[in-house]
Amino acid sequence: MLETNTIVLLIDADNAPPSAIARVMSELASHGKVTIRRAYGNWTNPHLKGWEANLHAHAIQPMLQIDLTKGKNATDIAIAIDAMDILYTKSVDTFCLMTSDSDFTPLVTRLLSEGKTVIGYGERKTPAALVNACSKFLFLDDESEKTEPVDQQLLRSDTQLLTLLRDAIRKTEQDDGWSKLSRVGAHISNHASFDARNYGYPRLSDLIDAIGDLFALQRDESSHFRVRDLKRRPLSELS
Repeated sequence: MLETNTIVLLIDADNAPPSAIARVMSELASHGKVTIRRAYGNWTNPHLKGWEANLHAHAIQPMLQIDLTKGKNATDIAIAIDAMDILYTKSVDTFCLMTSDSDFTPLVTRLLSEGKTVIGYGERKTPAALVNACSKFLFLDDESEKTEPVDQQLLRSDTQLLTLLRDAIRKTEQDDGWSKLSRVGAHISNHASFDARNYGYPRLSDLIDAIGDLFALQRDESSHFRVRDLKRRPLSELS
């Protein structure tokens, strides 16, 4: 019997758009089974009115947090406490945090240190500290503002992206210089919070193809994608 990846979803309702929850639930379904679903916030605040219908529709448990001191957010503390409680009392593989608040960065690094996968979902205003800390982070754009694919010129000038891709190819390449795209993607996910969809492309293959002639992309005899860095000579030519 195959083991199912178990997922905990913790939502910072103060810093997450309710319109995106259906997309998050659909995305998480591809990762495993969401066994715990909780949304935290001061539900007496009219600002959170949009969450009410979504909580019921997706069987999410509302966790009431009253701000006892003005300017202090009790939600952050409650999520951190519950996450640590779940970490030590439940059998969980993956934690999903739906928030744009960088205050959760220490929590993410703590969960990672325990060998857990941490998936983040937030708006594009999310600080880089939180985005980069997560195993994977996906930006949640409003459905009325579809993410437009980043054009080739911007992709080719993104040195961080190109370095990330080239390093992953170099670490996974065979003697002929080609790397299985699946291995490249796995290597990246183990070292960086990266998702091709944040660049407006549904798959890593689409993103690499859009970059153009810096990389070669083709299918092998099994119809699986493989990729090669055209600026790098293969080992077979160096020996």
